[in-house]
Amino acid sequence: MNVLLLGSGGREAAIAWKLSQSPLMGKFFIAPGNAGTADYGTNLALKPTDFDAVYAAVCEHGIDLVVAGNEDPLVAGLRESLEAKAAADGRELLIMGPGAAGAALEGSKDFAKAFMGRHNIPTARYLTVTEANLAEGDAFLESLTAPYVLKADGLAAGKGVLIIDNLDEARRSLREMLAGQFGKASAKVVIEEFLSGIECSVFVVTDGKGRYAVLPPAKDYKRVGEGDTGLNTGGMGSVCPPPFCTEAFMAKVDEKIIRPTVEGLIAEGIDYRGFIFLGLIRCGEEPYVIEYNVRMGDPETESVMPRIASDLLPMLVATAKGELTDTTLDIDPRTTVAVMAVSGGYPGDYAKGKTITGNLRPEGSLVFHAGTREGANGTVETAGGRVLAAVSYGKDIIDASAKSYAALADINFEGMYFRRDIGKDLL
Repeated sequence: MNVLLLGSGGREAAIAWKLSQSPLMGKFFIAPGNAGTADYGTNLALKPTDFDAVYAAVCEHGIDLVVAGNEDPLVAGLRESLEAKAAADGRELLIMGPGAAGAALEGSKDFAKAFMGRHNIPTARYLTVTEANLAEGDAFLESLTAPYVLKADGLAAGKGVLIIDNLDEARRSLREMLAGQFGKASAKVVIEEFLSGIECSVFVVTDGKGRYAVLPPAKDYKRVGEGDTGLNTGGMGSVCPPPFCTEAFMAKVDEKIIRPTVEGLIAEGIDYRGFIFLGLIRCGEEPYVIEYNVRMGDPETESVMPRIASDLLPMLVATAKGELTDTTLDIDPRTTVAVMAVSGGYPGDYAKGKTITGNLRPEGSLVFHAGTREGANGTVETAGGRVLAAVSYGKDIIDASAKSYAALADINFEGMYFRRDIGKDLL
């Protein structure tokens, strides 16, 4: 089977690493990929949102399955575009990822919150605000207690969420967002009640027919600074599994969130074939949904994929076909910890093109490239804010994290920074 994986980050590197091990794999392409994904397949220099270029690659390389790694092409209608082109050519093509209607779960916070309300899925109280009901937004803020959560309705590259301690500042920020702080993404703003608890990420694969499989849960670390301080980032590391995701808690997640979500999609006529990311918070013993994503998380994928002992490709094929009959996966019992090394200045301004030196293939650990590119004379350079993730197995969090930090100690680039406390809060 020939496979095309769309994306270029650490998430796609981890998925590529896993899929490349499948005995069913024929030719494997990653578009556009990065310096690390070249170890697992062939990189193609095209944009995942350029659907004509994606389909041209499908035809040129005889692709059987397209796997969407990131959300942008899905929200923009990748599935519909490729299906229409393939049908016109009489070509059979499988696509792992929802259509635009399903991708609205991530593409619109307002849609996602309303969906949860329609299907009695536990989540925080909210109000969607535009310029037209700004006064109502102010009143809703006044009804809440600090901190105040403001979310851009649309996609904002993981940066459209503000958590603010002061009411007057929340009012100002609401107006700045509506005025275009996050471009069109914040033309609508969702104000949410702040929920206090501990967060985790749960990943589901579903085939559009009500069948689903649950992947190992993980916990990621969004703040750039140790002790969860500083600005929000795309993620500074992850742990799989979090110890608080007990069997009893996961049973509640299944009953109150996963099943109602899958059944709600079917009830609304949405043919959803792909990953569902559940960003959850555990309040006491109860799970609540913070957000949906329509792909795997990053950097959670970097710690989740190494724990999947089964061949993942057959499950993705069955999902894309709508025939997910076997929903069990063999899971490695060990803990994994991923630590992300980022460029100096991230998530603010940072330089690119810094040469990466050291051992990028450490014994006993994995290094998944994220923001990297091939440099001159066979070198590897930085090409993004989050540069690479070191991932290790261990008997527990202490053991796994020690190995990941040891791997990072042998890697260097100018301005390299990483948090040294990933997983410590769970000990």
